Amino acid sequence: MKPALNLPPHLTAIVEQEYPRFSDTEMTRRRALVERAMQDAGVDHLLVYGAGFRGGAVHWVCDWHTTYEAALVVTPGRRDTLFIQFYNHLPLARLMMPNTDVRWGGEATIQSVIAELAARGAKEGRVGVVGALPIGSYKALAAKYGDVKDLNRAYFGLRMVKSQEEIDWARIAARLSDLSIEALIRDIRPGIDERDLGAIVEGAYTPWGGSNVIHFFGVTSMADPQVCVPRQHPSTRKVQAGDVISTEITASFWDAQGQVLRTFFVGAEPTPLYKQLHETADAAFDAIFAKLRPGTHVRELAEAAKLIERAGFSFYDDVVHGYGGGYLPPVIGSPTRENGPLPDLTLQAGMMLVVQPNVITTDQKAGVQTGECVVITESDAESIHTAPRGPFRVG
Repeated sequence: MKPALNLPPHLTAIVEQEYPRFSDTEMTRRRALVERAMQDAGVDHLLVYGAGFRGGAVHWVCDWHTTYEAALVVTPGRRDTLFIQFYNHLPLARLMMPNTDVRWGGEATIQSVIAELAARGAKEGRVGVVGALPIGSYKALAAKYGDVKDLNRAYFGLRMVKSQEEIDWARIAARLSDLSIEALIRDIRPGIDERDLGAIVEGAYTPWGGSNVIHFFGVTSMADPQVCVPRQHPSTRKVQAGDVISTEITASFWDAQGQVLRTFFVGAEPTPLYKQLHETADAAFDAIFAKLRPGTHVRELAEAAKLIERAGFSFYDDVVHGYGGGYLPPVIGSPTRENGPLPDLTLQAGMMLVVQPNVITTDQKAGVQTGECVVITESDAESIHTAPRGPFRVG
């Protein structure tokens, strides 16, 4: 039995498509932005590269969710060519991409790309790249076309302000992430281990087409805490009564993502220390959220976060970062490490941020997590998540 999705009808309709796709209007909007960036960079042809079962720039530009490897050749005024690895991935790619020239990448995808660029009359110094192109592929491309222009900065700039359709897809991913929180509230109990926690999380959203990006857990005893932030790999440690569990979860819907951070107390009420930690985290979230509106400079968000230190605590991870299409500006880092200067950036409607007060003790032994994705609206901000903030008493 699938958990209840509880989405508005227009979002449910997206989920229920055989293979969900963005509208023609949205893809036309993106293409215009990409071609303008190409013009600004002085390139006639663009290679958009992706690998490792992530959508990334390839998905954003052409709507193909990359499997093993994909290389998209874009030339304004010409039909796109998409090179796919592996060969057995071609049938689905051709089914999903009827308006794109989909081909096998051959023995070496980059050599197929180079041949296609030659067929399109590409000239030295007039080819650009978006994506994490491997060094060997870059060298092969540069040997043929000279100074290859890096358009990654321009691409990430295009991702900072979302369209309404992009925000709708992010709401779906946020809801899938929230299903994990609901499942953890229901299923955490003493005796399971951290691997079981991951199974609970993924089992909540996979029935609706969600896939894992991250599910990090920090599990430790409240009486003798030794973990202040979630860890990236699960251990075999058994969950026990009196434990605290902090988590950071991102499920994706195709290439849209939410992110939700929460804290659970197992079989016991939070100790005075943990109660104070979570109250401080809640206060920090509220203080930052109150500043979220178009025109706010990011230094005001950093100033709002200082109440954590005034309460006698610190935070380990970034307290705010941009999201959706990458780990985007503004990034407001932690006082536990050296940080670069804050960007000279003001918020705009359509930006998506993760606000995540991860409050820890100064000895870095105890900590809590709370936070989620929010979107800047025309007047203020709203969360795209539905999971209660917590903390949660479970088990």
